[in-house]
Amino acid sequence: MSKYREIKRIVLGYFDAMENATPESVASVLKEYVSEDYLWRGVYPFREQQGADAVAEVFWTPMMKSITRLQRRQDIFIGGTNEISGEQWVMSMGHFMGLFDAGWLGIRATGKMMSIRYAEFTCVENGKITKSGLFMDLLGVMEQAGCYPLPPSTGRHFVYPGPRDHNGLLFEDAPEEEGVATLDLVNKMVDDLSALNDSGAMGCPPEVLEKSWSKDMIWYGPCGIGASYTIPRYQQQHQLPFRNNLTDKKFNGHVCRFAEGNFACFFGWPNLSNTPIGGFLGLPGGEIRADMQVVDVYYRKGDKLSENWVFIDLPYWLKQQGLDVFERTQQIMNPEL
Repeated sequence: MSKYREIKRIVLGYFDAMENATPESVASVLKEYVSEDYLWRGVYPFREQQGADAVAEVFWTPMMKSITRLQRRQDIFIGGTNEISGEQWVMSMGHFMGLFDAGWLGIRATGKMMSIRYAEFTCVENGKITKSGLFMDLLGVMEQAGCYPLPPSTGRHFVYPGPRDHNGLLFEDAPEEEGVATLDLVNKMVDDLSALNDSGAMGCPPEVLEKSWSKDMIWYGPCGIGASYTIPRYQQQHQLPFRNNLTDKKFNGHVCRFAEGNFACFFGWPNLSNTPIGGFLGLPGGEIRADMQVVDVYYRKGDKLSENWVFIDLPYWLKQQGLDVFERTQQIMNPEL
């Protein structure tokens, strides 16, 4: 008996129904699948919403009116037991693709294709979806629409691929021992970095990473930071700017963390807290401590982590420090929206 077959079936049915929904019908579709006390978490400016009507009104209906002919294009689909709370969850990662036909979040429409990175965590209990975490890279939307709001990034942002081996869609359950091995490796890596944070060290010796990471690792970071390939370039283009330009880093834990097969994932609310001292994202420092909502999705190949897709709600992190990139873009470029 496949342990996660039923929750995967429910979530795939939900995805199909949502793809065939209209902006006017999406609330009704949600009500077919979610519980009455449904808790939805999303990136800024959507944040936390309770119940199908609120989720439709605040997020799905406006997005579907703006991004038309919307498709969900999955690269990774896994199920598992949340090691934090014991519930069963599904995680889907890939891109939403559609036509950017009407202004959204202060961003002017282009009439062209839009590809929006996403990772969605879905908790299923007693046949209903009770909790979701939907993370999207909205800075990537701004970049594609020609209104990128930040200085040049240290890495390279593009429409990222899925796993190199094209093996991320686990519609059938993977052997349980493979997921255990993957999560053990991820947790070891997290413990190594948490110990480094607790020590107060700003840098990171490459040998710390080499314990867990392939030398040819690929780190697919959020727009604003970008992607990096190999340990030296990852350190140069993300890890060291992150570690050296942010201080008082504190790991706050995760809401959901699980693995299936060679893939693992987690998100927190928030994962991290830190204070910028200048340089991160090409921006000046300050004394404002801010929270980071982060998603990590990992691919283990052999005994090393090979690829890592990362989402950071950078607009929310910046908002806590007084910069609302959506509001500023609208006021400057699209005051009529």
